[in-house]
Amino acid sequence: MSVPDYMQCAEDHQTLLVVVQPIGIVPEESFFRIYKRISAVSQVNVRDSQRVLYIRYRHHYPPENNEWGDFQTHRKVVGLITITECSSAKEWPQTFEKFHLQKEMYGSTLYDSRLFVFGLQGEIAEQPRTDVAFYPSYDECETVEKRIEDFIESLFIVLESKRLDRATDKSGDKIPLLCVPFEKKDFVGLDTDSSLLLGLKRHYKKRCQGRMRKHVGDLCLQAGMLQDSLVHYHMAVELLRSVNDFLWLGAALEGLCSASVIYHYPGGTGGKVGPRRAQGGSLSAEAGNRHRPGAQEVLIDPGALTSNGINADTSAEIGRAKNCLSPEDIIEKYKEAISYYGKYKNAGVIELEACVKAVRVLAIQKRSMEASEFLQNAVYINLRQLSEEEKIQRYSILSELYECIGFHRKSAFFKRIAAMQCAAPSIPEPGWRACYKLLLETLPGYSLSLDPQDFSKGTHRGWAAVQMRLLHELVYASRRMGNPALCVRHLSFLLQTMLDFLSDQEKKDVTQSLESYTAKCPGTMEVITLPDGLKLPPVPFTKLPIVKSVKLLNLPTSLRPHKVKSLLGQNVSTKSPFIYSPIIAHSRGEERNKKIDFQWVQGDVCEVQLMVYNPMPFELRVENMGLLTTGVEFESLPAALSLPAESGLYPVTLVGVPQTTGQITVNGYHTSVFGVFSDCLLDHLPGVKTNGCTVEVIPALPRVQISTSLPRSAHTLQPSSGDEISTNVSVQLYNGETQQLIIKLENIGTEPLEKLEVTAKTVTKEKLYGDFLSWNLEDTLCQFPLKPGKIATFTVNIKVKLDFSCQENLLQDLSDDGISVSGLPLSSPFRQVVKPRVETKPLNPQESSKVGDFSHVKTLEAILNFKYSGGPGHAEGYYRNLALGLHVEVEPSVFFTRISTLPATSTRQCHLLLDVFNSTEHELTISARNNEDLILHAGECQRIAIQVDKFNFESFPESPADGAQLANAKQLEEERQQARGLEINSKLDICWKIISFHKYLL
Repeated sequence: MSVPDYMQCAEDHQTLLVVVQPIGIVPEESFFRIYKRISAVSQVNVRDSQRVLYIRYRHHYPPENNEWGDFQTHRKVVGLITITECSSAKEWPQTFEKFHLQKEMYGSTLYDSRLFVFGLQGEIAEQPRTDVAFYPSYDECETVEKRIEDFIESLFIVLESKRLDRATDKSGDKIPLLCVPFEKKDFVGLDTDSSLLLGLKRHYKKRCQGRMRKHVGDLCLQAGMLQDSLVHYHMAVELLRSVNDFLWLGAALEGLCSASVIYHYPGGTGGKVGPRRAQGGSLSAEAGNRHRPGAQEVLIDPGALTSNGINADTSAEIGRAKNCLSPEDIIEKYKEAISYYGKYKNAGVIELEACVKAVRVLAIQKRSMEASEFLQNAVYINLRQLSEEEKIQRYSILSELYECIGFHRKSAFFKRIAAMQCAAPSIPEPGWRACYKLLLETLPGYSLSLDPQDFSKGTHRGWAAVQMRLLHELVYASRRMGNPALCVRHLSFLLQTMLDFLSDQEKKDVTQSLESYTAKCPGTMEVITLPDGLKLPPVPFTKLPIVKSVKLLNLPTSLRPHKVKSLLGQNVSTKSPFIYSPIIAHSRGEERNKKIDFQWVQGDVCEVQLMVYNPMPFELRVENMGLLTTGVEFESLPAALSLPAESGLYPVTLVGVPQTTGQITVNGYHTSVFGVFSDCLLDHLPGVKTNGCTVEVIPALPRVQISTSLPRSAHTLQPSSGDEISTNVSVQLYNGETQQLIIKLENIGTEPLEKLEVTAKTVTKEKLYGDFLSWNLEDTLCQFPLKPGKIATFTVNIKVKLDFSCQENLLQDLSDDGISVSGLPLSSPFRQVVKPRVETKPLNPQESSKVGDFSHVKTLEAILNFKYSGGPGHAEGYYRNLALGLHVEVEPSVFFTRISTLPATSTRQCHLLLDVFNSTEHELTISARNNEDLILHAGECQRIAIQVDKFNFESFPESPADGAQLANAKQLEEERQQARGLEINSKLDICWKIISFHKYLL
């Protein structure tokens, strides 16, 4: 026997082999349609008996295997069913002749045969025949199953007659010697009747008896008489062991094992669905003790056997004696039988199939290590020169058996050998599709999955070197199949999952191969479905580059939206009555879904910062990198970047524009690397840190850009509130000078500018007199609403008025002149105005008498805040704030070095004497009300007398005397002094003018 049946299992020993074959030209689909119906009739109850017949169908069976039918009867073809098409009566004789020729192929072993004819109608089809069945078509053949049952009953009649004939004790008759094909030549010419060979005659007789007893055991097992078969097998073992007939002894032991397996495992060992029907008899009554170890081999007296089986009186004894082997003894007997088979070179197929049967039994017993020993022995069994197809089948079955016993990596090893055999050089047309399919089946054995998410969970599993080799083979097989999309998918998977195990040179080689494939077929994020239904998930390049953190950025300060305070309460959350709760579930998912405390604006460019690095040993070019979002329509603006080899953390900013309002969640980013498009989701990046990925998008607001008539300043103001100033301008002025600042407000957004509020805040320690900044907003608001692209002009007056005295104790030399107005003493109006300065008088008298630094430049700083809104955002109560920083350097102009008073000719007036010093480098004029202009050269000091009317301060509020109001005393005093100063200033009306510059103080 040269062709092994790798699907053999122990319970096949009780089956009758029936071959189903087509005759002539029969459509393959039609043939297998009928074959499926025929093979469904695999168990038949024998009439008037509790016995069950089991049938094994084959549509192809080598005739040389049929020659081993005497050795093991389940290998003998006992039934033949042929299927043919015949359309006319003229074709019938030729068709029937083909049927007889087909029977002659298995004629020596056939019990019965049937011919199913489809398509023939008429007189011939109406003739009643037992061996031929006529059907009009493949659809009109309802009685096929019934015909098969009748056919099986006819097989049973022949089988039973043969069993009775062989089982009957014929001590007077000569028992024939059953032989296997290669033994026949050894017994040619042997004279067993000679008296000179008396010892040989006894030996020969026992051999004949032992082999026949074993043969009868096979027949009993096929006839459904399990108890009788056990007895016959035991007898055969004793007889054959005594004459050292090892080949047949192994067959007897294997038959004993098969019968015991059928008894212990009624569900079968071949993985068939559904249990077999229980065997009738007393053995089934003791199913509770089936797995009792140590069952004894007790032989039954042959006299207890009758033509109908074991006597009823001894059946109970059989059940008690346990002729059936225990599960442990089954394996020991298998080992012994296989060792006997190994003695014969021509019994390699028998030995191989016995190993397979033993492994299936051990798999049920969950004895994996022992099963592996049997499989290892099967690997080294030498058979004839196998064809490539037979090698593939052999390695595939070995793989399946290793899988059954839990040796997954060993199973994958043989499956991979079978795959390589499909594309062997000796095959004229290599089967690359079969090779690829088998390679895919090896993946689980090597802890390899085609889902990249399985490699992001914990440590790497499996041998990386073997896994990379297997992935390379998948790529090669895909290329030979002519499927570049599969090549790209597997190479992408190799690069993504095995990046840490690739050498620098391997990284370069893989990327070069990938780029060559993607030039023809770019990698996508679509699922690839194979013809067998297997789906290959997409492979995003989350490691090219590696992202360490993702941070959503707030808008620039000038573009950040603010909520009107009166409307803030509308959005307060009412989910919990508690301000703080310590019971907070922290998880990665909740952290990423956490809402950020700032807002983005519809239509504005928004930014997300990624910290990335390049793990490759060469420059990595990333193209079409953008954001993946959900919740709001979002226009991503892709970016391209180039990362140096093995770079450190590198910031990358991705931008986009939300087109609608609502909640937007940044789920990840997309890239194009080496021609592979990837959608990388943050949930699949275990090491990424984030500040939250959900932000609110509010309705659109206008955008304003400021330009001024003043140059930009190098000085950057840092307000205490922490707000950033978008623009800083600077100007140099003389003390007392006034200049206009012209501001242009350009609407560079897409929404109209509808509302504008301007406020100013002075951030200086210098004491100012009068309004530093002043403006009139009405002229500007007349241009509103300001449409996109339009410009509005806004004018701000900058007027600097600092202290014109040159020293702190300037007024201390001026004493009371005794002049009284309305009965109140009056020293000087200016003394009243600057009286608070006395509190800061230096302690050192010498320092107080020194003259101040006339060239000292003072600095004034202010912030202009523009609060503006418009469009849908204005309707929702949002606005924007734009800040303009103003830096003013104030140079000294004139100083009053001495002040005194003289009485005038009129009692209602007095003369105010002022010593004026010109600290500038230019010639200027001093003028006052009702006085002529006084010219002062650079660095010159002159006295000016001004006649003024006396006036009373009773109209100004006095400082509070009540102690309860001391908290407001300082503020009230400052207001009082300010009012007096303005009154005096209005009466004097002192101005200076630099003639060459046309600079004025008004």
